[in-house]
Amino acid sequence: MSGYLNSLVFGIYPYVALAVLVLGSIIRYDREPYTWRSGSSQLLRRKQLIWGSVLFHVGVLVIFAGHLVGLLTPIRVFDALGVSHGAKQLLAIIAGGIAGLMAIAGATLLVHRRLFDARVRAASSTTDTLIIILLWIQLFLGLSTIPASLSHLDGREMVKFMNWAQGIFTFNPEAASYVADTAAVFKLHLFLGLTILLLFPFTRLVHMLSVPVRYMWRPGYQVVRQRRRRAAGSRIAAE
Repeated sequence: MSGYLNSLVFGIYPYVALAVLVLGSIIRYDREPYTWRSGSSQLLRRKQLIWGSVLFHVGVLVIFAGHLVGLLTPIRVFDALGVSHGAKQLLAIIAGGIAGLMAIAGATLLVHRRLFDARVRAASSTTDTLIIILLWIQLFLGLSTIPASLSHLDGREMVKFMNWAQGIFTFNPEAASYVADTAAVFKLHLFLGLTILLLFPFTRLVHMLSVPVRYMWRPGYQVVRQRRRRAAGSRIAAE
């Protein structure tokens, strides 16, 4: 990849993807709040959905947390804790590999259900099908990086991606240079990840941003039932 293309893809494209992610999500929530949902089809082929959904979501949440902490935590923090780059990379390979296998197994069940069940396919939109396929490809690419990572257990490759991610968020103009000489599979994985962020506001993935916090303190009873009893009592008294 030429220097110009590398700068474009890994130096400019991340800001485009993040800007669309933030602004697009805000605009969609403001203008189309009733489309802000997962669009579940749980009444169709329920058993396969449950297995696929649980495996996929657990695996993806572990992967997301690992990427967030692993990439954005300053290197000096790990150095201060005495965690070597090699140990951190080995942990990422083992934990990420297990979570990745769980997630791709779940994604495979979800893709199969969506593509090969006529009722589910009819209830799905094009974006629903596209995003789950893209997520499956992304998970496959992530698992495909493991052989390359195993050949660099000293952690040097991992440090490059940490410097790149932290450089993006600190507006380092040289951020793209950190990944210029990395393996193609890593670059494809990064590019597709950024593309998924770009598409995020236009898909069902937006439901990830909706945490039902208010249910933690809602009352244990339903006011509607109480009102109905009062209304019924009033009618009896009137008669």
